[in-house]
Amino acid sequence: MSDAAARVADSAGNWVDSRAPLWARPYLRLSRLDRPIGSWLLLLPCWWSAALAAGVANDLSRLPLTIVLFFIGAFAMRGAGCTWNDITDRDLDARVERTRSRPIPAGQATVAQAFVFLVAQALVGLVVLLQFNRFAIATGIASLIVVAVYPFMKRITNWPQVVLGLAFSWGALMGFAVVLGRVDAAALALYAGSIAWVIGYDTIYAHQDTEDDALIGIKSTALLFGERTRSALAIFYGLAVVLIGVALHLAGARWPAWIGLAAFTTHLAWQVARIQIGDSRLCLRLFKSNRDAGLLLFAGLLASALLQAAGGS
Repeated sequence: MSDAAARVADSAGNWVDSRAPLWARPYLRLSRLDRPIGSWLLLLPCWWSAALAAGVANDLSRLPLTIVLFFIGAFAMRGAGCTWNDITDRDLDARVERTRSRPIPAGQATVAQAFVFLVAQALVGLVVLLQFNRFAIATGIASLIVVAVYPFMKRITNWPQVVLGLAFSWGALMGFAVVLGRVDAAALALYAGSIAWVIGYDTIYAHQDTEDDALIGIKSTALLFGERTRSALAIFYGLAVVLIGVALHLAGARWPAWIGLAAFTTHLAWQVARIQIGDSRLCLRLFKSNRDAGLLLFAGLLASALLQAAGGS
């Protein structure tokens, strides 16, 4: 099989396809380093939580290192999660147009090779986790239960996006666990808000596959909501904004955090206004744009933490 034919359908033209060594490409595709948006979306709640907790602590001394460690850990664990997903979903992926070119169904990697690569990525994540306190280590290990069961949820419930939200939002707890050694009410509110955000953006993502999913019996909120998707997005995104606002209030965040939340809200409102569920390219574009929305909020939270540490109002 030529490498051009081996490219994953919705990721052609990236650095993996053009510059990575041929032997490494299947593994980079398994970890989704050809499509890093998912790693960013896993990372952002970690960064939100770390910045918010640093503001509560009035101490930014460890925040730069925490931000770097979360970056490495998020990319490693998202890669491990995607590899696990591809192992469990290999038969389903072969039946969906967008995913049949993934490494395992396309014959670029065996299940055994993928499993070894999964272990290697998980070990990188473990090394990162061991840099934190005991409470944070235990909190991080607890997330593995949700990660392990997620791939099976699409077979049994119309709400697999909720389980994805539980997994992808775990970082909202981790920042508090790392910085403060506890999970308090602000962290729980941030976690709940992030879950609502994940349900919204992953519903947009799932609209790329609704026809194939309906044919092979895969369930999703995209199929559940159908033509009501815009209204559902407004509800879940609105809930995300309210709950994150509660987290900011409980954490005593300063005015830059509220500006960041306002920018985040504006971006989500733009997505709701633009969504056209029959346009797969637009759905992918809107889904990817959530990285920018999350970074806007993070910028506000970081500025707020800086102001709190400096004793400003």
